[in-house]
Amino acid sequence: MLRLQLRESVLVGRRVVNKMVAVFIFILGLLVGSFLNVVINRLPEGQSIIFPPSHCPECENELSVWDLFPVFSFIFLRGQCRYCESKISLQYPLVELITASLALLLYLNFGLSLEFGLYAYLTSILILSSFIDFKHHIIPNKITYPNIIIGFVLSLFLPHITIINSISGIFLPALFLLAIALLYKGGMGMGDVKFIAMIGAFIGGKYGFFAIFIASLLGSVIGIALLILKVKGMKSRVPFGPMLASGALVMIFWGDEIIDFIFNVNDYIFNFLI
Repeated sequence: MLRLQLRESVLVGRRVVNKMVAVFIFILGLLVGSFLNVVINRLPEGQSIIFPPSHCPECENELSVWDLFPVFSFIFLRGQCRYCESKISLQYPLVELITASLALLLYLNFGLSLEFGLYAYLTSILILSSFIDFKHHIIPNKITYPNIIIGFVLSLFLPHITIINSISGIFLPALFLLAIALLYKGGMGMGDVKFIAMIGAFIGGKYGFFAIFIASLLGSVIGIALLILKVKGMKSRVPFGPMLASGALVMIFWGDEIIDFIFNVNDYIFNFLI
């Protein structure tokens, strides 16, 4: 009886700790998202991400600590600058909430593990690149080149991926997109080629190809929807970087399940036809 009570107490304690860790991860994700906003706004402009301190882009007043609480400051200030009352972009709370939510999902999937740390870092880079591509239609080399190296180096020390898989992830999906970029001028930017190379360095060649497939499906659906709603024209360009990032995230969370499902469907069709 005593042993059973002790076991129940341990289980309750673990649940409490897990919830506390989950809350901490979410708050940490909000803070990381706040930093990503700084990089999103400054990196494409060639500005320092450290100096000057955070300030209103309209009136250039330096923001106080109370103005910098992720999401909560936006709500408290009603989406306006405290000093000049200019509107604060929805990008700020959106990036913070996306980063925090994905960090929490990663924790729930991988726990406090090396994989969690690795994918949390990659997810932050994906969010950063996606919003820059969405705003400026570029994915800076300052993001892709260092992280291709980081992804490969991590494959030397961490068990999430083999060295060969990382190398194939860098080159094969990128060569595929490069061929498309060369065959269809204007249909694919070189930034997307380098971006998928960076993604492949972390998740490997097989996952990289599936990320491209998912990105293409998602891009087609969004493109058709924008045409129907007359938001975009036939010749308008939809940034592909956010689609690739979404495809990579899908593979991080459900990659094995998706691959197993596709192969099972293929086996079923093959057996049915034979």
